[in-house]
This record gives sequence, structure tokens and C-alpha cells, in this order.
Amino acid sequence: MKTNPSEGNLIDLMEDGKYLSPILPEHIKNYLIDIDGTICEDIPNEEPERMEHAVLFPDALETVNDWYDQGHIITFFTSRLEEHREVTENWLNKHGFKFHGMMMGKPRGGNYHWIDNHIVRATRYEGKFTHLIDKNVNIQVFEK
Repeated sequence: MKTNPSEGNLIDLMEDGKYLSPILPEHIKNYLIDIDGTICEDIPNEEPERMEHAVLFPDALETVNDWYDQGHIITFFTSRLEEHREVTENWLNKHGFKFHGMMMGKPRGGNYHWIDNHIVRATRYEGKFTHLIDKNVNIQVFEK
């Protein structure tokens, strides 16, 4: 396998003369961050009029912006609908969040189990937004 630097932080991978999906260097994370109930109060799509005035959670702004400043990729991945993009982007900008993009329409209901051919790490928000620490835990993986 051959690696070559590409645009930005991405590394191109080649195998047998064919490109594979690019990856980020190990020291750069690609954060996908939920909005409602994670960086601000939980507002359901059924009450979009509340989105403009959502209460920001302590430390979320500082932590996310620290990650951005460290060179990590910040994408907000939300269950809010495409029709909520403008109010959502305005709210993020009003509070001073630094980010690279937003993905709307994440499936609702929780209990997510993400399957991908790239490394996936997940952290459940449980009321305190801080920098991450290392911890050994059990996870489910595919049988070899």
C-alpha cells in the first residue's frame, strides 16, 4: 500500500494502482457532533421555533473550538431537517462555534450502531462537555 499527501489533511491510499478512500493522519480526528441534547438543550424537530434561542451547554463552545484550533475536522451531524439549516447555522455562528460543515437529517431515536470500513470511535454525551480521556471499555466488533 502506498500513501501520498493529498489536499489538506487527507492521505491518498493506493492498492494495486487503484485509489482507495483517503484517510486523515492519525493525529487528526473527524468529529461528528450532535447538536440537540449535546451542545445545547434538547429541542425536537416538532418545535423548530425554539431552535433560535436554544440554551448553550457549559464548556461545549470552548471544547469544540479548541478541537478546531488543534486542526481537527468539526462537522455537526444533527437530526434537524434541511429546513432547519438556516436557523441552526445562525445559532452556531451567533455563539461563535468554529466548524467545517453540517449534516442534516441524522436518523432519530438513538441506539446508534455505526458500521464503516474506517476507524469509528463514539463518545456518549452525559452532561459534561470536556476534552476526551483514554479509557478501556468493552465494545462490539465483527467476529474474525
